[in-house]
Amino acid sequence: MLLHHILHWNFMTLTKLNFCICNNEVVCVSQLARIQTDSVAGRLRELYPDVHLEIVAMSTIGDKILDTALSKIGEKSLFTKELENALERNERENPHDAVVLHPKNAGLTLDSLPEKSVIGTSSLRRAAQLKKRFPQLEFENIRGNLNTRLKKLDEKDDYAAIILAAAGLKRMGWESRISQILGPEDCMYAVGQGALAVEVRAQDKDILEMVSVLHHPDTVLQCISERAFLRQLEGGCSVPVAVHTEVKGSMLYLTGAVYSLDGADCLKDTMQTVSAQECVHVGVTANSVSSSALEAAEKLGMDLANALLNKGAKDILTTARKLNDAR
Repeated sequence: MLLHHILHWNFMTLTKLNFCICNNEVVCVSQLARIQTDSVAGRLRELYPDVHLEIVAMSTIGDKILDTALSKIGEKSLFTKELENALERNERENPHDAVVLHPKNAGLTLDSLPEKSVIGTSSLRRAAQLKKRFPQLEFENIRGNLNTRLKKLDEKDDYAAIILAAAGLKRMGWESRISQILGPEDCMYAVGQGALAVEVRAQDKDILEMVSVLHHPDTVLQCISERAFLRQLEGGCSVPVAVHTEVKGSMLYLTGAVYSLDGADCLKDTMQTVSAQECVHVGVTANSVSSSALEAAEKLGMDLANALLNKGAKDILTTARKLNDAR
């Protein structure tokens, strides 16, 4: 069994769990993963100077296949399955999406770009929401790691802008490339986006205890509610599902939505629960957070998913999957 630890960092994404700890080896993939892994390892070395951590690089299916849309490769575990196989043998970063403009469009926004401008994104979730919000624009698939996508944007005229996770750009030191942050009214984010996680084997109790000091309780609860929502919907890369969570005082608010591929059909709702402060919920273990709070967060995600399913979300998601498979 594999468990995820949600971390707390001074610089402010659980969508792509791209590093893990096993027998004091820290496994990572990609440049962004290495930067994040170095941050985790550095913090752990400060806390546990006598512990030796070795960083091991790996490549995953999602990193190797760069000429195919993520939604066409497979439903789940594109970036994590190899890590999970290897294991078996601060505050949440800005979770929102960001617009990165072609240099010739400096100073513009999605609203002010010329009609029919092409926007690159590898995410069905982003495309579905943005097609609805900006019908005057066109959206096309773009693959590759952050370096590759930025190079495609800058060196060609294929795209007027691309959409990327703000957290990844910031962690790579490319915050200056962010032209616009998309709020929830424009584009809600992916489940877990903005959170860092470390994946650990359940039997490695000493490592679980070691990384538990890095927990950020609010982020744990937000991620648990989001993951429960996605799991109950049986969502994945092949369907547009989006969320937005907030902790206000003692309340945890979760907004979730499902979209058709063209963004025309949408079901969206918001629920809330009390966010009170060794349980496992939707793959997350949090020794420092009360079991009642974890249970409430997971129930919130499931309840919201069931509410949308009762309104017809299953039909929207089924149609989206079929249309995506037929492409």
